[in-house]
Amino acid sequence: MIVLAAKLLRHRAGPAVATLIALAVGVLILVAMGTLVESGLRFQPEPRLFRSADLVVAHREISQTSKDFTGDTETTTAALADGTVDGKLVARIRQVPGVATVAGDDRVIVDSPAAVGHGWGVFAFTGRSIAEGSAPQTADEVVADVRLRAAPGDQLGLTIGGIRKSYRVSGTADTGAAQVFFTDAQAARLSAHPGRFDTIGLSTRPGADGGAVTEAIRRIASDAGVTAYSAGQRGHAEQSAGLNARSLLIEAGSAFGGYVVLLIVFVVAGTIGLSVRHRRRDLALLRAVAATPGQLRRMLMAETMLLSLVAAILGVPTGLLAARWVHGELIDRGFIPAGFPLAAGGLAGLAAVGVAVLVAVLAALIAGRRVTRIKPVEALGEIAVEPSRSGPIRLGFGLVTLIGAGAAGGFAATMSAATAALASAVGMLYLFVLAVSLLAPWINAFAARLLAPPLSRLWRASGYLAAKNLRANAQGMATVLTALVLSVGFGGSVWFLQDNLERQTMTQSRAGTLADRVVVPIGGDAAAEIRGLGGVRAATGVRHTSVVVTSFEGVQAVGAQAVDPAALSTTMDLDVTDGSLDKLGDGTVAVSVMQASTSGWQVGDQAELWLSDGTPANLTVVALYRRGLGFGDVTLAKSTVAGHLARDADDEVLVRTGPGADAALGAWTTAHPGSTVIDAGTRDQQIGADLALGAWLNKLLIGVMVGYAALAAATTMVMAALARRRELALLQLVGVTRRQIGRMVNAEQAGLLGTAVLIGAAIAALTLGSIVRALTGSPIPYVPPLGWVAVLGGVTLLALATTIWPVRRLLRIPPIDNIGIKE
Repeated sequence: MIVLAAKLLRHRAGPAVATLIALAVGVLILVAMGTLVESGLRFQPEPRLFRSADLVVAHREISQTSKDFTGDTETTTAALADGTVDGKLVARIRQVPGVATVAGDDRVIVDSPAAVGHGWGVFAFTGRSIAEGSAPQTADEVVADVRLRAAPGDQLGLTIGGIRKSYRVSGTADTGAAQVFFTDAQAARLSAHPGRFDTIGLSTRPGADGGAVTEAIRRIASDAGVTAYSAGQRGHAEQSAGLNARSLLIEAGSAFGGYVVLLIVFVVAGTIGLSVRHRRRDLALLRAVAATPGQLRRMLMAETMLLSLVAAILGVPTGLLAARWVHGELIDRGFIPAGFPLAAGGLAGLAAVGVAVLVAVLAALIAGRRVTRIKPVEALGEIAVEPSRSGPIRLGFGLVTLIGAGAAGGFAATMSAATAALASAVGMLYLFVLAVSLLAPWINAFAARLLAPPLSRLWRASGYLAAKNLRANAQGMATVLTALVLSVGFGGSVWFLQDNLERQTMTQSRAGTLADRVVVPIGGDAAAEIRGLGGVRAATGVRHTSVVVTSFEGVQAVGAQAVDPAALSTTMDLDVTDGSLDKLGDGTVAVSVMQASTSGWQVGDQAELWLSDGTPANLTVVALYRRGLGFGDVTLAKSTVAGHLARDADDEVLVRTGPGADAALGAWTTAHPGSTVIDAGTRDQQIGADLALGAWLNKLLIGVMVGYAALAAATTMVMAALARRRELALLQLVGVTRRQIGRMVNAEQAGLLGTAVLIGAAIAALTLGSIVRALTGSPIPYVPPLGWVAVLGGVTLLALATTIWPVRRLLRIPPIDNIGIKE
């Protein structure tokens, strides 16, 4: 059977090549994405500060258990940016039998030079020794890592919280990172969260029951709402860029992985289905000469297995190369740190090949089910003409899917929760495309009847033939219609999604920034000082942070800003729709309209959330505002987050100036080295550049999806065109000229393309509109001026090039040579 399958593939090179391309590119995409996800899952950060600790207690995430719509219990987690633990836990841990040493880490952010400070008590857990010098003994001494290029006896200037102070280097050590170690008392004084530790490390006594100690520590940690990490998990307790990269790879892969798999299923199934359909004569002839249905099914399976094997040979290595390229780009663009390991991709390769083989085999069996089940004596007669209609089962499934797509669209349009609306809108896109693929024969037939008069008037005899062909081949052109709708739908919706997010963010930021100058300080409460400068009308300090809130999908971290409430309306316009920012202060919060709808909050409600260090807060909602993309979904008073941030300093100060302010600001920045003053326009440009950099990964993934959809459309239309050898030869033999045939094909493409563009554009508009409304609140999505021209023009050129070129090639062959060809 394998030999027969190989021979048939060799004699049907066109469909085989098209199927091979769809499979190989699908495997390539899955391997590349799977390798990145596998890299994130396999990554285990190595502990540096607590390399020799037996246990580390930290607070790195918030977890919440709830029930979904089906009643099943699910747990969601959200990462904390500045998670801390109560300092009182040190005393409780020290009392556990078997514990030898306990030390809490007073983590101190050093602004200049960029480094992290710790108390000397945790140095013992690094597993390192002092290379030169001795431990710090006084408040003005530090042990510096060798990366800071200081020697014992040198004076090292450190800027912490906007204050620069010189410290004597008492010793140096190689700790694996840019770090300094103060005395424990000095680290506690410099800490941004007094009374709380970033982490707590401990070691056990020799001979102690490690299991009993671990269990006791975990109970203490659980009672305090924090986590005890042991063995290989200790690296997860330390804040590192590697952990952020791990989360990025896993979340990006999870978000796009399912959609990519569905897209590949559409493409591969459609391509193989069309390929099998074009070989119905071969299969019917085999049935006529007594081949059993089981033999035909095994032959189809053998063919797809052979093609899948070749696709794996081509797709897996190229997918691994693509993963390496993306990995390098992610490092160069700052998404992941240098040295982040890339997985070998073995599991990703096996999974990708498994998915491709499964989809290909099922598609081949489904496409050939009719001709394999028919009686041998009826086989050749059954496929002599194109079936006039599909079965009622397909029609029923198509109508049900169409109703489901409409329901998802209505749900997305009316759902108040942004996350639910986004999920419904993307699901709607796939449901609509699936509905079109199922209902394509009826859509084609209806469109042919509708287009028959205009085609006949425009192209006369050729248009008449085109209309008849479209109606007769309604079943056979179903895959072509689906491929075109898929291209227009994806190209017109997800491709413009990122443009809408960037545009809305920039528009809101620009419209809401009333300040004409922005000071980027080196640290400290710079706003208080700038507010007293001559010519300064108002100054608002802004500290960017995040909070954890409850949402439709559980708990999630959202962007937030902490501001000076005084004179806020002079420097910032959040576009308040309800309530007032005048009441913003201790115990209150303002939230964006979209976040309020997601969490179910209104003005006057108590918003239960967690600050960035994990501290629960019950705040009264005093205002709702529209500009959440530009300024964060949650706005707090600086006093609310005081003592809860890893860096208790302004990130920027928005300044409304008057006469003489520029000179005063210039003098202030001169007195504070490292601080800068920029105008609002320059800040907008910087925000735009940051957004473009952050959107690169999304655009890459979206581009892959759109490109694969376009590739599917191209191969499908080339296959459909090349399958018309006998039809075009017969027309020539009965007297139709090549020019008339060319015009007939043009008329067919105009009708088919018009139908696909109309349906695809409607799907794209509904999907994009729903997503943009869910994420931005704007009912009308933004499309770049040349956006639709590019999408529609690109699809039109694609359709014409992949149809007219093959037809012209066929017409150059004498018709007598093609009339005897099976297909």
